[in-house]
Amino acid sequence: MADDTLKPMTDQDVAPAIANPAGATDDFQPSDPLKSTDQGASDFSSGGETNNGASASPRQLINDNVVKLKSEAGDRARTLADQGKVKATDALEQLVTMLNDAAQQVDEKLGSQYGQYARSAADQVQGLSSKLNDRSVDELLDDARDLVRKSPAAAIGVAAAVGFVAARLLSAGLDQRDQA
Repeated sequence: MADDTLKPMTDQDVAPAIANPAGATDDFQPSDPLKSTDQGASDFSSGGETNNGASASPRQLINDNVVKLKSEAGDRARTLADQGKVKATDALEQLVTMLNDAAQQVDEKLGSQYGQYARSAADQVQGLSSKLNDRSVDELLDDARDLVRKSPAAAIGVAAAVGFVAARLLSAGLDQRDQA
């Protein structure tokens, strides 16, 4: 068996020494540049095709790929936003059902005047759910942009409130998972 002891790696292990042929210099000699002053410049200015009618330039290929990826990302984001809108409207509908049930219980225990508050809240949530369901994601984004432009303080307040509620829901979910 060969020598099993470990030895430190040396430069010869990575790149073995190559004998320098007679007359060769150690100066770095780059290959042909991508964009030269004579033929190369015309390659890039000819709309992505070389003089031989070959494929597009590397820059054009990168630009095309970036445009394609942006389009795919936009489509994916729109699909996710549509799915989120459906989930939000479903959650609002469940909230309306809960509020109406609560209104009936309040009617029985405290009287109809107090139950009316719960029904009024259910009507407001139902209206919000209907508006959300009837509008496209683009219209909702436009409305959000308008709100931020008109009153940035209110937008920051809404964002903080939503963040607080999301954090509370997340921590409650984590606490329930830890107890199980």
